[in-house]
Amino acid sequence: MSLPRLAVVVGSTRPGRAALPLAEWIAQIARDHGGFEVELVDLADVDLPLFNEPRHPILKQYEYDYTKRWSAIVDAADAFVMVSPEYNHGITAVLKNAIDYLHSEWAYKAVGILSYGGVAAGTRSAAMLKQVLAPLKMVPTVASVSLPFFQQFIVDGVVKPNTEMTTAANAMLDELAHWTKALKTLRAADA
Repeated sequence: MSLPRLAVVVGSTRPGRAALPLAEWIAQIARDHGGFEVELVDLADVDLPLFNEPRHPILKQYEYDYTKRWSAIVDAADAFVMVSPEYNHGITAVLKNAIDYLHSEWAYKAVGILSYGGVAAGTRSAAMLKQVLAPLKMVPTVASVSLPFFQQFIVDGVVKPNTEMTTAANAMLDELAHWTKALKTLRAADA
């Protein structure tokens, strides 16, 4: 029996971003967890322009090859971890844009959120992200990873986690595994 596919989405594309090492860290924790086949999805590599498909995503009548590639990546995933920095109390434009490109590909899939920022630990971006994902029929886990003053955990481009980070990550992955199994039935019925 194959493992469910977990896509870890790097939610920032700016140079020097912390999202990439944090995504690499959570992807490795997920591999070690053993409940998922893990793929790191870097939005810098996906490279979507500002949403420009002529037809609504609900139709899945995509004109551009980059949209078709993005659709295939999201469609193939059973669950997600979105690594979301907090910009001006919200999610990044690149993450919102990537979400908006698609519609039914997201439905009935669980999503864990790793947020990071200053004193608020990116929790406002996580709250905004949940509002964006709910209409797409996604199920955010209650367990999450929220990192305040995240710079202290990145040394030479590598995450050096504390015990609380690792505990939170594993709790989120446990919950994500439960939801992924439960939502598989809904996706099958919806197909």
